[in-house]
Amino acid sequence: MRDRLHLKARHRRMLEEILREHVPGVEVWAYGSRVSGHSHGGSDLDLVLRASGLEAIPIGQLVDLEEALRLSTIPFLVEARDWARLPESFQREIGRDYVVLVEERCGPARQAFRSGGG
Repeated sequence: MRDRLHLKARHRRMLEEILREHVPGVEVWAYGSRVSGHSHGGSDLDLVLRASGLEAIPIGQLVDLEEALRLSTIPFLVEARDWARLPESFQREIGRDYVVLVEERCGPARQAFRSGGG
């Protein structure tokens, strides 16, 4: 499923490094135009962060991640949202078409969504 993500390998590596540094253990899904095939080179990348147990990620950690993404040399906007802070309707929409960019180390978050817990 990863190859459906329209992202150059070097940008993916940079992004994965930033995510693992700032939100370790968090599963990260990509969604939107870079997954659906409707993107162009300058399209933004939409991400959703799914912490273990689908708990909210501390705001300070999210701010640090946003700053790291902003300061990176990734040549397009990366928008990361916390799953726990999204309305259920938006969670369902994302769940229809996504690519797992970074897998969670513990595993229960994805299962919770698929069993109706998210």
